[in-house]
Amino acid sequence: MMHLLVAKLIIHTTEGPREVDLKDWNSLGRHPRNTIQILDRIVSKEHCVIERRDRHFILRDLGSLNGTLVNGQRVQEWALRDWDEMKLGNTRIVFHDQSTVNPALQRVTIGPGEVESHIHKKISTTLEDRFLPEVQITDAEQLRQDYEKLRTAYELQRAIGLELDLDRLLNRILELSFDFLPADRGVILLFDQDAELRPRAVRTRSEKPNEEIVLSNSIIREALKEKAAVLSSDAMIDSRFSGSHSIIMQGIRSSMAVPILHKGEMLGMMILDSQVATGAFGEKDLQILSNIASQVAYFMENMKLAQQVETEAINRQKFQRMMSPNLAEKVLAGELEVEKGGRSLDATVVFADIRGFTSMSENQDAQQIVEMLNEYFELAVDVVFKHEGTLDKFMGDEIMSIWGAPVQHTDDPVRAVTAGIEMQQMLVDFNHMREAEGADPIRIGIGISTGPVVAGYLGSSHTMEYSVIGDTVNVAARLCQLAKPGEVIISESTFHRVRDYFDVTALPPTHVKGKREPLRVFNVLGLRGPWTDEITKPGMS
Repeated sequence: MMHLLVAKLIIHTTEGPREVDLKDWNSLGRHPRNTIQILDRIVSKEHCVIERRDRHFILRDLGSLNGTLVNGQRVQEWALRDWDEMKLGNTRIVFHDQSTVNPALQRVTIGPGEVESHIHKKISTTLEDRFLPEVQITDAEQLRQDYEKLRTAYELQRAIGLELDLDRLLNRILELSFDFLPADRGVILLFDQDAELRPRAVRTRSEKPNEEIVLSNSIIREALKEKAAVLSSDAMIDSRFSGSHSIIMQGIRSSMAVPILHKGEMLGMMILDSQVATGAFGEKDLQILSNIASQVAYFMENMKLAQQVETEAINRQKFQRMMSPNLAEKVLAGELEVEKGGRSLDATVVFADIRGFTSMSENQDAQQIVEMLNEYFELAVDVVFKHEGTLDKFMGDEIMSIWGAPVQHTDDPVRAVTAGIEMQQMLVDFNHMREAEGADPIRIGIGISTGPVVAGYLGSSHTMEYSVIGDTVNVAARLCQLAKPGEVIISESTFHRVRDYFDVTALPPTHVKGKREPLRVFNVLGLRGPWTDEITKPGMS
């Protein structure tokens, strides 16, 4: 006999909470081999485990460096209770024992039993939503069935409304099912991430506090195998279930089991039974339960779509902050992939920094400085997006942008240097406007380097963002420090990739921090004649 214990973790990240169903044994840590990976730099590789013991989940720390906190207290071992809050590094995790939503869930089990191939009464769930055109209805019975479908759907929709909490939704549906049908007990089971049926809602008409509910594996298997609604008018004498110990033990006299299906995909199962009446259910009752199960699938799909829309809106906002709108839409459409794990690749990194910003900020109030930075950043980011680069971050008065991650083009170094030149040109018009208003002009220096980087999501679970790291980034930052106002300084690696497109002048070899040997660097003078029109055209690849 299989006991069903339902619990999950709600892991809070910068992309919103994600839910993970708990298995009998779960390992948590930073390393990908854990059953639940926690992307947090100060979480240990193997941080802790959560395992089921009888009817409880026990958390056990594995000697992690920074410890495991439960409700603010560091623990070595802890029996988790509903809504306990864990802290692993900077990551907040909430334990939710879904069986506590309704304690009867802890008393639901699936019993053993064999089944024959014979089907006593069946209604195909693949046809249950069909409504015949009016001209095809030839008898009043068909009309009554269609009316019953509409009535059931209407009553459920009116009672449930726009409920978006799945557990509340399922319990409410069972409550309404008891209004439609003469059932003593009802259970809704859903498939979890391991493709196992788990109880998510249970209701009994007697509401006995300690009533054990043993579901027949025979009836469940029959309904799942046929993808059909199964009716047994007297399960105790039904030849198909004669070997089912769970039916006999429970004294089930009548039973209905209906798969919850959406476009052929099995989502779960609804089971209603009666312990007091032989023949308690008829074919009409089975049809009504099939209609209700169809509505459950409909509601679940709507909830899934609503969550997808919300997630997509969050992702769209996130991607549009770091890349051009057309690239962001391609990522969201699945045409481009932003990998969540780190990977090595070649990229061109650009740093642009305002010269004399410290003295400028000392002579202006904070509001003026913020307004100036916002206006400048808006124009600079437009240039980055025009050439399909990725905005990495703002650091005070400095901008870091990337070409080649997460989206690659064959001419990323050319795009990056072109963007650097256009940023300098953009400031000419911007400064004319500022000077006309009596404000000081803005001068920037730009440093660019091309080479290997590691790209991926970096940070803690609260501040994770897409970025690149590596020596190439450090060199670009050092070159930005060397650049005088109005200059675009590129590394030798960038020069070799763009030499045919730009006029440059070699600068004296330069020592930079972190490098033993001096670097060959170049000042970009401008676009080279015949390439000008083509290079400045956005979207070139």
